[in-house]
Amino acid sequence: MFLSRIREAARGHGLEVKAVRTAADALAAAHAGARVVIVDLDSPRVASADALAALRADPGASSLPIVGFFSHVEPQRGQDGLRAGCTTVLPRSAFVLQLDALLADAARPPAP
Repeated sequence: MFLSRIREAARGHGLEVKAVRTAADALAAAHAGARVVIVDLDSPRVASADALAALRADPGASSLPIVGFFSHVEPQRGQDGLRAGCTTVLPRSAFVLQLDALLADAARPPAP
């Protein structure tokens, strides 16, 4: 359900959302032109620590913005996300409120 909310918001900015579950998939998306990575830091289905480490270690993806969101009852996950390489971490409620602005930033053409 949450992924569909992100997809709908992204569509409004002309962005496509690709769900990935592995570090290799995250790197492939980054090399295919991803503008931002959004990570559910609470998801047990995604190896987020591995994916974040792979993105930060790859010269072609190391500067990609990574936004992590987490349950407000698990604030340690936000700190863990920052240590793992997220550029921004937000409790889920704040992420929902800021999603449109985050996607608008991602949709802007890169500076020359």
